[in-house]
Amino acid sequence: MTTPPFAPVLDSEIRVVSSQLGREARGIVGIAARCVCGNPTVVATAPRLPQGTPFPTFYYLTHPAATAEMSRLEAGQVMVEFTELLENDEAVRQQYERAHEAFLADRAQFGDVPEVAGISSGGMPTRVKCLHALAGHALAAGPGVNPIGDLALERSAWSPQRCECQDPGAALKDDAA
Repeated sequence: MTTPPFAPVLDSEIRVVSSQLGREARGIVGIAARCVCGNPTVVATAPRLPQGTPFPTFYYLTHPAATAEMSRLEAGQVMVEFTELLENDEAVRQQYERAHEAFLADRAQFGDVPEVAGISSGGMPTRVKCLHALAGHALAAGPGVNPIGDLALERSAWSPQRCECQDPGAALKDDAA
């Protein structure tokens, strides 16, 4: 059920992600999910950044339209609803705990960082804290792994099946030769 390893990250992909983030991308070990045009949507980030900072959020949502939509959902208090679901639905709670374990197993393939041991992201396994992280995990792992991430994507007006990139295919242009 684990997602890694990833293909080597191309310089052009790093440039696209840096553009998406509006800052230099750091610690990327793989592209975990892509837009239908090929651009990165979710990156996998090393559990320790190059300058030494621990970084628990292994799956990091970078696609601007996706991140904007997760922000919209968060502002609309969807996390409160999802937290109540988690508290009241044993099956969802158990699946969310399994998602947490899968996340930790994926990240562990890239190093042991004691400062973040047992910590995943997005509030897993007991709460809903960040839809960006949970949607990123759901996109990387595929449907059925992270139930809260799946719900966030279902509620979203953004779709991984529809390109909303400003420069479709940019990740593929420079390194195609």
